[in-house]
Amino acid sequence: MKTLFISAVLVVCLYSCKEKVQNQPPAFGGAHLIDTTIITADQQAKLTPEKILEGLKEGNKEYTEDQLVVRNTSARIRQASTGQYPGTVVLACMDSRVPVEDIFHAGIGDMFVTRVAGNIVNEDILGSLEYGCKVSGAKVIIVLGHEHCGAITSAIKDVKVGNITALLAKITPAIKDLDNTYKGDKKYTNDDYVEKVCEENVRLSIKNIRDKSPIIKDMETKHELIIVGAVYDMQTGVVSFL
Repeated sequence: MKTLFISAVLVVCLYSCKEKVQNQPPAFGGAHLIDTTIITADQQAKLTPEKILEGLKEGNKEYTEDQLVVRNTSARIRQASTGQYPGTVVLACMDSRVPVEDIFHAGIGDMFVTRVAGNIVNEDILGSLEYGCKVSGAKVIIVLGHEHCGAITSAIKDVKVGNITALLAKITPAIKDLDNTYKGDKKYTNDDYVEKVCEENVRLSIKNIRDKSPIIKDMETKHELIIVGAVYDMQTGVVSFL
């Protein structure tokens, strides 16, 4: 008899809990919890660079506020297998703490991402950017730096190790650009200085893209695309545009 009573109580509790879960409102009001849509060729063609950038800023806001939806579903994967029409190319650092698609609340098929330590520019990077924009139709290039960047601090320390030496040499001009303007302590232990070098390095990469890619420069002149710089804050998740 005691066993039957306990079983009955458990059934009632389980049913009650199930009802509460089923009747529970979504994590955020009015938003879709699952998004299986993917950008099409027609949608890509109609989007302006400004509209795409606006969407990226909104996506980062959603990310920082945990207003998230599930985008990488099996349905979306199947749709993406037939073609891709991203609106954005992001040049980012390789740092594992900077999940590029996530911080813009993007999913499969939304953006091209090319990554290299220090978000520097070389021929391979330029070729990737040109492919994303000229061939595949992306209209926004974001050069994305981030705080606590190991490549930046290593360049400030003048680290020389194997092939890393040549990579860090591409960041050195950003350090030299601040020689006459930055008045504080120019050491890797000074977070403010590291941040300023990071921002200057983003600007340097943008300059190199414009100077070394006639294709992208021409597209920018014709307002077929825009190039913007940004820095990711690891503490807050906020992307600040320069």
